[in-house]
Amino acid sequence: MEENDLIEKATILLVDDTPDDLALMSSLLKEIYKVKIADNGEKAMKIAASDSPPDLILLDIMMPGMDGFEVCWRLKHDHGTLNIPIIFLTGKTEVEDEKKGLELGAVDFITKPINPEIVMARVKNHLALKFKADRMQDQKDNLEIEVATLKHPIPSVTPEP
Repeated sequence: MEENDLIEKATILLVDDTPDDLALMSSLLKEIYKVKIADNGEKAMKIAASDSPPDLILLDIMMPGMDGFEVCWRLKHDHGTLNIPIIFLTGKTEVEDEKKGLELGAVDFITKPINPEIVMARVKNHLALKFKADRMQDQKDNLEIEVATLKHPIPSVTPEP
């Protein structure tokens, strides 16, 4: 499957506690991507850890209960979700918040109010990077299997006369 096909079939998890922001982002993204929605951190964690995890997460920082920083930290410390790229969505513009988010494992920041073209470009770019990384990991895994096979070849069975 071509990379563009993978990108266009991607699933985005949108996490925000503000209904208007969810509606705006969802309407923008659903034209190209499958969109899952969570209005709090706990729901986001369940969706991310499900049998069909998202390919990318757009995560609001300021939410009641579990904020975006906590969600990001938990996802990046769980083997099943650590490779899902996270882009923070925030109305905050403090450098310390951006630094903290990147140190926790986020790949990018988008400041609200959002610019639709910027959102779409960043989502597409981070999905492309994710799919390239996934493909490289698959190739590495296949090479390791080949190397292990070469180190321990399957003995040939000689037919009896």
